[in-house]
Amino acid sequence: MNSLTKCLLTRVNSPPNVPFQVTHPFVPSRSLPSPHAQTLFASFARGPKLAGVWRERWETDDNDFIDVDRIEGGPNAPVLVLLHGLEGSSRAGYIRETLHLAGLRGWSALALNFRSCSGEPNRQLASYCAGDYRDVKWCLSKLDQEGRTGPRFAVGFSLGGNVLLKLLADEPGLSLTAAAAVSVPYDLAACTARLDGRGLFSFLYRQWFLYPLKKKGLHKARQFPTALDAAAIRAARGIYAFDDAVTAKVFGFACAREYYARSSSGPLLRHIRVPTLLISAEDDPLAPASMLPLEARENPALTVVTTRQGGHVGFVEGSWRAPHYWAEQQVLHFLASIAARHVLPGVMPR
Repeated sequence: MNSLTKCLLTRVNSPPNVPFQVTHPFVPSRSLPSPHAQTLFASFARGPKLAGVWRERWETDDNDFIDVDRIEGGPNAPVLVLLHGLEGSSRAGYIRETLHLAGLRGWSALALNFRSCSGEPNRQLASYCAGDYRDVKWCLSKLDQEGRTGPRFAVGFSLGGNVLLKLLADEPGLSLTAAAAVSVPYDLAACTARLDGRGLFSFLYRQWFLYPLKKKGLHKARQFPTALDAAAIRAARGIYAFDDAVTAKVFGFACAREYYARSSSGPLLRHIRVPTLLISAEDDPLAPASMLPLEARENPALTVVTTRQGGHVGFVEGSWRAPHYWAEQQVLHFLASIAARHVLPGVMPR
């Protein structure tokens, strides 16, 4: 592959006040050339073994709980808050990879499990959705109480990226130094239409998400029989139908359409003021880069990186035997460039 072709694989739109260049253009693994191969391999195959990780359970004010996995860096180290995607967890490969890279830099990190995603059902009716950032905001306030002095960063993947971007847009005074979001479903209605569409891969992705969602929904219907219709949950054959029967009702929306319209981060990107990196692939089968509103590139706080290939939270380089995960590397590179402006003793911003 010649240098011109490589350069075309990665496009970077970096505001002048936040100059950023990727370490190298993304070149997909030869053994994983298709978007589905990238997406599925990254989902099933990765996740480094991590040392020094421990779990904490934080009791919430509404008699529920949030489980977080943590690593501890130096006393003044940057703190990284990680948000997983739909039906993911802190054990997802992309979360573990980011924890690993943060640990190599001597940073502290906290991987939040959205309610019901840590391996144990939460107590209350509501768990999580693409537009509900209250638990993330609450977790950030918990970090405020710990008296940390280093820069604070947040990274969201897929649905977790949408949650993070909506939080950044709605809460401009948030105490975050910088953020990053990978493979974000900027338009929830369009992403759902892709999942609910025809074709083998749409069916596979849909079932991958729908099976655990319906299982959890039926559990909630048994817990709260007057709040949810178990028959409607069983009858749901797509993500839209499930969101109409469960998510919209639980979070106070009239229907799934209203939930998508009010929770999509795309229309809100112009309001973000925190330096934020956005990474998406043009061939993403669920949330292609084309869903990013054009006006987002005009926001001086946003650095937009798009690649021709990469799939959904894939971005796998190297070989399938020795893979490297490009997006996570770029996220840490971006945040380290911000951390370098806040260097304190005992911190490695590289």
